[in-house]
Amino acid sequence: MAKKKATIIAIANQKGGTAKTTTCENLGIGLADEGKDVLLVDVDPQGSLTIALGNQMPDEMEPTLADMMERVIRDEPILPCEGVLKHPEGVDLMPGNIALSGLEASLINVMSRETILKQYLNTLKDRYDYILLDGSPSLGMLTINMLAAADSVLVPVQAQYLSAKGLEQLLGTVSKVRRQINPKLRIEGVLLTMVDQRTNYAKEIAELIRETYGKQIKIYKSEIPRSIRAAEISAAGRSIFRHDPKGKVAEAYRNLTKEVLADGNRSLKRSKEECL
Repeated sequence: MAKKKATIIAIANQKGGTAKTTTCENLGIGLADEGKDVLLVDVDPQGSLTIALGNQMPDEMEPTLADMMERVIRDEPILPCEGVLKHPEGVDLMPGNIALSGLEASLINVMSRETILKQYLNTLKDRYDYILLDGSPSLGMLTINMLAAADSVLVPVQAQYLSAKGLEQLLGTVSKVRRQINPKLRIEGVLLTMVDQRTNYAKEIAELIRETYGKQIKIYKSEIPRSIRAAEISAAGRSIFRHDPKGKVAEAYRNLTKEVLADGNRSLKRSKEECL
């Protein structure tokens, strides 16, 4: 297999209910549909991504991400792609479960505790084009590990006032991690989710976010509409592209995939020019 160097994107927001897991799953499968090798990593003790990809009992699974990070802490060998699951829609998954809660508590006493996830992902980076990390709705040590490991952060934000306010807190955390741990970390973009396009309120909040942050960071043109069909997919174990391929949500995630790929190509071009 030819060596690659994966772009690592953390899907993060400390507020729950912003469609982080749905975005991680569908962006990942969208990238795979475009011919990319993609690994999805569930960094949430609730195992939301693991469940969404068809594994209904994540707490009974092993090995999982917690086991791999424990191996890093103990300096034990990890076999290539050990524990990585194949999903029928073309992505790989490193599952997560409740064991991550215990691991997070024990990280406090570990040397280089902020970079344990990064050290694990370094064993996989040359096998994938993209690694997407789905985190829990918190700003704990697992989220810090995600931000320390990532090249960029994609922030799903619900088109509601309180969600927009929460964005400020996450941007502050990203700045802190950039200063202290990961100087290359950048904001990939802000994605407006669960947009009810029938209401003026949602349009006003979307416009407010674009006006407030649009000059500093990228706000994706793609907006993910609110949809009952999208809410069904976590129970179905498959992406929106298979569950409702002609619907508005599938179209929105296809457009997001194209935006992410275009940004990746621009970054690659810039990096090559800087090396000349």
